[in-house]
Amino acid sequence: MADLTLPTPLVSVSWLRAHLRDPRVRVLDARYALNDPLTGRIAYLSGHVPGAAYADLETDLSGPVQPGGSGGRHPLPDPAALAAWLGSVSVGNDSLVVCYDDPGTGQGFYAARAWWLLRWLGHARVAVLDGGWPAWVAAGGEVSTEEPSPTPVPFVPDVQADLVATAADVQARGAGTLLIDSRAPGRYRGEVEPIDRKAGHIPGAVNRDWTGALDETGHWRDSGAQAARLDAGDAPTVTYCGSGVSATPNLLARELAGVPLGPDNRLYAGSWSDWISDDTRPVAVGQDD
Repeated sequence: MADLTLPTPLVSVSWLRAHLRDPRVRVLDARYALNDPLTGRIAYLSGHVPGAAYADLETDLSGPVQPGGSGGRHPLPDPAALAAWLGSVSVGNDSLVVCYDDPGTGQGFYAARAWWLLRWLGHARVAVLDGGWPAWVAAGGEVSTEEPSPTPVPFVPDVQADLVATAADVQARGAGTLLIDSRAPGRYRGEVEPIDRKAGHIPGAVNRDWTGALDETGHWRDSGAQAARLDAGDAPTVTYCGSGVSATPNLLARELAGVPLGPDNRLYAGSWSDWISDDTRPVAVGQDD
């Protein structure tokens, strides 16, 4: 069989349609809604890309919430548990994985979370479907309501620890490291806080709302636009959000702009909900510091 390559962390609908029947390709449907956890599963059962497995944010793409909130509202899953789940849905170390969600709902960050987690486990052959589910349907992509019966395969993780920053890393970051808050501006400024018990942001953080990574059609902006809106230059970055989910589009955007995941493009996995679990950590409100 011909070699399958991924020149960027994105694949188009036309690419997936052309390669969907390749036995090396696996698809993860990561649709979800924070305000209604059943929405994604119902949408999946109503119609999905043929052969796709459903990846639930709470049960598959996150670990258990810890007493006191350490680790945040969506802690990283245990690597062995995540690897076991991936293997159970036929994702092996040789698979090429395409993740999608529904940016048309305004919550198009779950596919990026799945993408980032696979990269964290050392799996380089993973991409996000540009435009997600709406683009697939608009292009006439085949829709299935049949749940696949996957054949379990081994998935051996190779955890990339340098993709993750902790609260201690954030506190000890050097002056040259840019700390990016990916939430909506109102939450960053502390004007509203619909989820967490404290409002505001980590002192020294700048606001780069994750939604700017996508255009009005739900497709990803090009590399130049990503570089311009992130405005990070060559500085190392640590990126966070509320719980380590909506920050991941900014991590993908930075990779599109030429800075791969790694020491210069890290996720503060616990994010704001982890930061405020310790009341000794400072909180800022208002505009960029």
